[in-house]
Amino acid sequence: MPGLVREVLVAAGDAVSAGDRLAVLEAMKMEHALRAPRDGTVAEVLAAAGSQVEAGAALIRLEEEA
Repeated sequence: MPGLVREVLVAAGDAVSAGDRLAVLEAMKMEHALRAPRDGTVAEVLAAAGSQVEAGAALIRLEEEA
């Protein structure tokens, strides 16, 4: 769903584990935590706090698994 990026909790190069909070998105007057789907390293942060994003937009990209 479209929403507002309230907070980005990681930066490129950060190691994350499955379930770690990566960002907080506000949509429909509710906050939704976006969590890492798997262990990995953040390759790129594609959205900044305060930006409006469309439904389905990529916000954070993890490096490809080896």
